[in-house]
Amino acid sequence: MEVTNVNEYESLAKKKLPKMVYDYYASGAEDQWTLQENRNAFSKIMFRPRILVDVSKIDITTSILGFKISSPVMIAPTAMQKMAHPEGELATARAASSAGTIMTLSSWATSSIEEVASTAPAGIRFFQLFVSKDRSIVTQLVKRAEKAGYKAIALTVDTPRLGRREADIKNRFILPDNLTLKNYESLNLGAIDRTNDSGLASFIADQFDPSLSWEDVKWLQTITDLPILLKGVLTAEDAFLAIQAGAAGIIVSNHGARQLDYVPATIMALEEVVRAAQGKVPVFLDGGIRRGTDVFKALALGASGVFIGRPVLYALAVDGEAGVRKVLQMLHDEFELTMALSGCRSIEEITRRHIQTPGDTPRLELF
Repeated sequence: MEVTNVNEYESLAKKKLPKMVYDYYASGAEDQWTLQENRNAFSKIMFRPRILVDVSKIDITTSILGFKISSPVMIAPTAMQKMAHPEGELATARAASSAGTIMTLSSWATSSIEEVASTAPAGIRFFQLFVSKDRSIVTQLVKRAEKAGYKAIALTVDTPRLGRREADIKNRFILPDNLTLKNYESLNLGAIDRTNDSGLASFIADQFDPSLSWEDVKWLQTITDLPILLKGVLTAEDAFLAIQAGAAGIIVSNHGARQLDYVPATIMALEEVVRAAQGKVPVFLDGGIRRGTDVFKALALGASGVFIGRPVLYALAVDGEAGVRKVLQMLHDEFELTMALSGCRSIEEITRRHIQTPGDTPRLELF
């Protein structure tokens, strides 16, 4: 079967992956209301296309933190990619590099910081960071990312504790025996208990620091010169504090709906955060992107770019590096078509007036 859109990769991946692995990637927290809403919310936003604009030439390139990329679609950090495909993060890194976009490597990757850097040396990479209780571990990981040429740190800020993912409890989820969390191998953290379903959860819980605070964001800036993006912001209040704390950017994210259920879809939280940021730092969207139309809606609401997570995992499971390349190409092509049909020739021409959200009042003014 020829894959013609991003959503088709999920159904194919579900057939191919072991149930435990698919459920780990696909499931959300508790009732999974936010998981569904991350997608459903996009359908509530309508287009207001402009006509008779010369769209014979369209430029969808953009610049992120000074790095020019082929489109505003980047790859989010997702853990344990070798559960999906033997080459895991290495295949994803090569696909991102060949597509001319940014890949974010998860702390909890099954390939190391250095392996990913060496497999696609020309690529632009960010490193996602969880703050461990032992700050020396954090320092070591950040220094390794710097040395390997990563260009930014994406600090995850919404995990003082791990969300309750009931599918993983039912499946007694554990990392397969042939895989390890590569970035932690040399840090002497102790082995994961593989004898029961709580092994990985206990290991992760032992690493997360529930005392993480704004002071730690400031501390992180003392150990690295890399720009720090805060991943997991959903409110204007925290956007304001993020800028005060020196963040170089904000990623509006609800952790793929895997942490606190009944938080808003990220696309619905986006505009509040953008307004609070007041253009001082770029704001990005993570969560629910499956179509080029979704990308356009996010940019119209003020995002500087978007990150995709699960689509990469599903495509990786189905067709490895080629699958990830195809996902990026399909979103590229759909986004370009949406721009053309909306009357936009460049990213800069996408405005809030190109969409209508449920809370908008009727637009009666002519200009």
